[in-house]
Amino acid sequence: MRNLRLLLEYDGSAYAGWQVQPDRPTVQGALQAALQRLTGTPVRVVGAARTDAGVHALGQVANFKTESPHPCATVHRALNALLPRDIAVREVADVPPAFDARRSATGKTYRYTLLVRPDPSPRSRVWSVHVAHPLDVAAMAKGAAALVGRHDFSAFRSASCEAAHPVRMVWEARFLEEPPFCHFVISADAFLQHMVRSIVGTLLEVGRGKRASDAVEAILAGRDRGRAGPTAPAHGLCLEKVHYEARAGTAP
Repeated sequence: MRNLRLLLEYDGSAYAGWQVQPDRPTVQGALQAALQRLTGTPVRVVGAARTDAGVHALGQVANFKTESPHPCATVHRALNALLPRDIAVREVADVPPAFDARRSATGKTYRYTLLVRPDPSPRSRVWSVHVAHPLDVAAMAKGAAALVGRHDFSAFRSASCEAAHPVRMVWEARFLEEPPFCHFVISADAFLQHMVRSIVGTLLEVGRGKRASDAVEAILAGRDRGRAGPTAPAHGLCLEKVHYEARAGTAP
């Protein structure tokens, strides 16, 4: 039995997220259907991150077990021929039997993209959120700095989050400006449901002058979701990379 690792890129606009759901299109469902056509047998795919509806990926990682003799290059070409155009396989590789895309991961990096200018962009509307008024990015960056380290992120988790505990280790939380775009990049050992989008919604209030930058630290310490800002739209969020290297602070 082989264990194959996939590196995937997708536009999540048309999907109800990564994870298979009854009667709803999902990335995992589309991938498993394509693999079944290729191998002739049902295949269960494990994904590193359960991205939400509308969230995109440049570096999702998945793996599956198969007895198929097809070389990796053949699997790569065949999947890209069988998958919808909004899902692409970038790499296929044989990996050790113990590799599990989710359990073997040591962390993830997400990027949230804002288009900051008066006019919207039809071309960029799928992967960025339009902000018509200027933002105080320096204040937002100061607020984001309070997130770095090991903290209880209860204030930035969804009420439906099923994670066993709310403590996460954030390695970086920074802004990268590429006018007219502004990117929020955050890396952590793991993320709670809606964590990044809740953080972005709060930082946008800081950027608009509705909150002081030091409010982020107070919200974090208060552990109350009701004190944080709204959940930012899903389509601005992208899973950029899944990490597998050992790193300090990755243990729960």
